[in-house]
Amino acid sequence: MKHISSGIAALALFFCSAGPLFAQTPPGRIFPDEPLPKNCTWCHGTNSAQGFSTAPRLAGQRTSYIEKEIGAFHEHIRDNPNSKKYMWNAVGDLGPSAARDLAAYFSAQPPRAAEDGNRDLVAAGRQIYQEGIAETNIVTCTVCHGPNAEGIRDIPRLGGLSYYYLKRRLEQWNEGYHAAAAPMPQVARALSANEIEALASYLSFIE
Repeated sequence: MKHISSGIAALALFFCSAGPLFAQTPPGRIFPDEPLPKNCTWCHGTNSAQGFSTAPRLAGQRTSYIEKEIGAFHEHIRDNPNSKKYMWNAVGDLGPSAARDLAAYFSAQPPRAAEDGNRDLVAAGRQIYQEGIAETNIVTCTVCHGPNAEGIRDIPRLGGLSYYYLKRRLEQWNEGYHAAAAPMPQVARALSANEIEALASYLSFIE
């Protein structure tokens, strides 16, 4: 806990700073000997990493999931257009210890729901999430993402993420991006456009 607390304090300082995308951190900081990605706030928000419509909220996200995805960006496994354009370079020189500290910082921030989906579709989205769709062999989402969309281990928290971001992620699996993230490509391909709209809307209102 002491390490995480000191990490949070140091990261809070760096989020308020300006400068190039990477900077060498001075000795004694939580990122010794590793380049530090400076401007996460450009895409993930200045207000405790609450995110924007096109970039996900990282506040409250699962630590192990953030670490895993940093690795996926680093190895170019996560290959959708925004990942290629922004995240591949952003984490290209980020080492394991820096990834762990960033993940701990973001996970410790209190999340807020985006609440930007269609409220009229919330009931339909809740039914898909909680019960699945028997006709297309889609099991309940709670199996992997938890009853309140809080995530499990390195499976992400979905609750409260932006409707637009969630919708695009599901569509991108349909388009063939990030194909290694089983079983999501298979799940996404079985969802209709209306079901994607409903599911993304429902999840955006969960805190």
